[in-house]
Amino acid sequence: MSKTVGPYTPVVRAGDLLFVSGQIGIVDGSIVDGPVAGSLAEGGLQAQATQALANLRAQVEANGATLDQVVKTTVFLTDMGNFAAMNEIYCEAFGDSRPARSCVAVAALPLGAIFEVEAVVHVG
Repeated sequence: MSKTVGPYTPVVRAGDLLFVSGQIGIVDGSIVDGPVAGSLAEGGLQAQATQALANLRAQVEANGATLDQVVKTTVFLTDMGNFAAMNEIYCEAFGDSRPARSCVAVAALPLGAIFEVEAVVHVG
């Protein structure tokens, strides 16, 4: 899991809920011969969204839960023209478990990312 890019906690537990802070497509430095730790995955939306969702999964699993327990996500896109492509990538990550979701267009994201996802997880 990557370090945060700001002064916040990546996951906070409140009762039976985990609140997972926004995850962007930062590449883990442990990947052999991969990009430098802290850099965004190269390859546009496909690479960044896939990596961000993998980062989300890692945060969720590190806190004893699974993506099947995600009840709500918010996706941030810098270009709504990527909405259909994002849906395909998102569906691959979540499979048949489809949490409630909002998708918001934003002017910019940290580190120049084009995709970010945050989540609420029920662990009760």
